[in-house]
Amino acid sequence: MDIFLILGIILGFVSVIVGMIVKGADVSVLLNPAAAIIILVGTLASVINSFPKSEFLNIPRLLLVLFSEKRREDPCAIIRRIIELARTTRKSGLLSLDKEIPNMDNQFMQTGLEMLVDGIEPEYIREALNDEIESMEERHRSGAMIFSTAGSSAPTLGVLGAVVGLIGALGNLNDTVKLAHMIAAAFVATLYGIFFGYIICHPFATRLKRKSQEEVENMELILEGILLVQEGKNPNAIEKKLLGMLKPKDRKRYRFSREIGKGEE
Repeated sequence: MDIFLILGIILGFVSVIVGMIVKGADVSVLLNPAAAIIILVGTLASVINSFPKSEFLNIPRLLLVLFSEKRREDPCAIIRRIIELARTTRKSGLLSLDKEIPNMDNQFMQTGLEMLVDGIEPEYIREALNDEIESMEERHRSGAMIFSTAGSSAPTLGVLGAVVGLIGALGNLNDTVKLAHMIAAAFVATLYGIFFGYIICHPFATRLKRKSQEEVENMELILEGILLVQEGKNPNAIEKKLLGMLKPKDRKRYRFSREIGKGEE
């Protein structure tokens, strides 16, 4: 469970409730079933009308990805693994990697090594693995678009809910007390829509895009590493090349761990 994400959602709720209390508003007005129906059902209808059934049914899986605490595979560990493969190759040849393939946890790296051992041309390997990266990006992009669509629809539906509430309120002009209460309740739908759109849906889409980008960065690291191993490059040269693809903090962490390893030796 991603506690940080849950904390952000709770913080969003708290900010609204505390803000209303500070302004002297009645918090109980937020309990508005009609507004919730308009926003939630309306947003659901918007998503259904925007995406095919196959993508819509992926929403539970996307939510699982969002709330799971699955950490990104350490890029430093990927580089260390590729350096080991490069040393094995220089010592025993490319075919010696065949026995390493079954031990691979990373399916993308396994696919690349299988093609490498089969003697496939570097251009074809690059093209095939790039196609796999692009296919994964497209799947992730469609998932993020679902939440982006919901985030764009919810605030507009909030305005619709306010209009519906005002229509009901204007039917009670004779009772000013009830009229005031109904007008206040009408704008709850707008609050629901803005909150659902900009605190929940749009951030969820951004989070999915970020997770996807991290995975792409790892896959590109693996792709370059496999091609360098195939070229027979020196392990030290491969290390320098791949380190240049890391973020500064990861590069620093890699060098720090390498120095610790040397010290232990």
